[in-house]
Amino acid sequence: MRVLLAVDASEASHVAVAELASRPWQPGTQIEIVSAVDTYSTWNAPGLSEALQRRAEDAVRYAAEQLKASGLAYTCNVLAGDPKSAVVDRAAQSGADLVMVGSHDASDTVRFLLGSVARAVVRHAPCSVEIVRPRPGSGAMKLLLATDGSECSEQAARSVGSRPWPKGTEVRVLSVVELSASWFTGSTPAYLDPEAVETLRSKTMQHARDAVATAEKIIADAGLTVRGDVAIPSAAAKQVIITEAAEWGANLIVLGSHGLRRGSRFLLGSVSEPVALHAGCSVEIIRGRA
Repeated sequence: MRVLLAVDASEASHVAVAELASRPWQPGTQIEIVSAVDTYSTWNAPGLSEALQRRAEDAVRYAAEQLKASGLAYTCNVLAGDPKSAVVDRAAQSGADLVMVGSHDASDTVRFLLGSVARAVVRHAPCSVEIVRPRPGSGAMKLLLATDGSECSEQAARSVGSRPWPKGTEVRVLSVVELSASWFTGSTPAYLDPEAVETLRSKTMQHARDAVATAEKIIADAGLTVRGDVAIPSAAAKQVIITEAAEWGANLIVLGSHGLRRGSRFLLGSVSEPVALHAGCSVEIIRGRA
């Protein structure tokens, strides 16, 4: 597995470094630490450019020291160019399977990965992406795997099942039913045939149960502790996922990414992106390499 860790000089990046260092990884995992210097915006300010270069080198050096202390092998690289594209381009060039970046609050003064950069990585990286946020401790984790029963969701389940996790890690599989909440509370619109609505409701519920059962089997076969739930939406799917994760105390939300294919359902970009950027815990979006 190839992991690209993007860092800057902020505390948020320190959190990402600590999270990567605390997890078990498959033998042979290759880790590359990168930081970006926006040389285009500082071409006429040599002093500023040199300061940013030193800051990037310091950020990479700090990360390297932490990974070395954990016994992990790594390489380092300071990139030049617009950070929004530099990390994405490097992920493509290096054949990365996973990009890990820290999540910044609006109060951070060092903002290399804030907002537009994190969004660009989530949206355009050709591989899986994890937005890392702090979690208590460094031991067992609670993973919330959101599924809609699609092949992309099954790929996410297989990804979770294929990796080592801290001892005692639990996985909860969640499927959000894809009909209006009013249809499940008896408030069927008058212009719709009640029998047809009931048939659709039944099929949709069964689809969600099947999605959960499929993911549960994949996770259980990997030897992880797992349980599944079907959620009747009281809000948009993205908010249901964020709320369920918060109430359960999840450390990591995992979602599949459908990319741009037609016919995809609730885990399409309109859900995975806002969940990744606004959840209270870490979020990993699983996608196969383009």
